Amino acid sequence: MTASPIADPGTLMPERVSDRRAARDADFAAYLHARQSSVLRTAYLLTGDRHTAEDLTQTAFAKLYLAWDRVRDQGSMDGYLRRILVNENNSLWRRGWKKREYATEELPEPAPVVDEYDDGRGAALWDLVQTLPKKARAVLVLRYYEELSEAETAEALGVSVGTVKSQTSRALAALRERTPAHLNPADREEER
Repeated sequence: MTASPIADPGTLMPERVSDRRAARDADFAAYLHARQSSVLRTAYLLTGDRHTAEDLTQTAFAKLYLAWDRVRDQGSMDGYLRRILVNENNSLWRRGWKKREYATEELPEPAPVVDEYDDGRGAALWDLVQTLPKKARAVLVLRYYEELSEAETAEALGVSVGTVKSQTSRALAALRERTPAHLNPADREEER
């Protein structure tokens, strides 16, 4: 019996599937490369800890990879990823192992060396932001760091626009109240 010159359609299928997977993986890798540093910064601002931010970023990208084919609107990928990031950050605090951690006076590793002049105001202000409740901090990060609108922030957090407005107002008022005079930019203008 001679072989048919027409290939069996079943033998071509794995090649097509592998081509689609390769294309999908290439698309995802390009997106990951383009957005990883920005997402890591946002995760750090949400968590306040570099290592937790790295874990959160890795988890968010892993979940995005699993849903990559299901996201129909590629233009909304950033919002989808941001939503995963916020949800994962919220669920971190609910896990039992997190409650067993404790704070310590000594850092396990030295602080990174900063090449540019730093008068310490940025770190002091960040310390003040860390005193805010988790939701208020998330609202400030999304509104002022990620520069989202009130509606986009509300969508990312799963709350109403009014909640975003009130959380922002309360958080900024708390920061103004807690900010020492030497960190206040208005006071620095008066000194000049």
